[in-house]
Amino acid sequence: MEVRVLGLHDLDALLALYSHLIEDDLPLSDETARLRYEEMLGRDGLSVYGGFADGFLASSCTLIVVPNLTRGGMPYAFIENVVTDAAHRRKGLGQAVVKAAINDACAAGCYTVRLMTGGKRPGTLDFYKNCGFEMLKHGLEVRRIPPR
Repeated sequence: MEVRVLGLHDLDALLALYSHLIEDDLPLSDETARLRYEEMLGRDGLSVYGGFADGFLASSCTLIVVPNLTRGGMPYAFIENVVTDAAHRRKGLGQAVVKAAINDACAAGCYTVRLMTGGKRPGTLDFYKNCGFEMLKHGLEVRRIPPR
């Protein structure tokens, strides 16, 4: 098992993995995918993590570290797009990826790491609790597209 920050050369594998996150996702052209991913990789404080099983990208999450003017100037972080290939679940890879992102957020001085989930699979909340998350706040959102 290997966990590392992904680069541009990982884009095709990441897009394939995302089919396990949102099965009926909106279409994305190859050109737009490349442009968006280059934009993501070029943003300070944004990292995409990948977990590999025998060289296969099997798990991923995105970490966004946000500069802040409260809490003594300590940044805060969000984790999004957490996904593990269905054939590689329950093997610790997803947890390793999320914990790597949490560790890097802490190393960046973040006072909190936040995550929201719309996951409806049994055990999803247990997975996040096992990664160290606690249900401390309520999540609210305004959506442009319907929830999945």
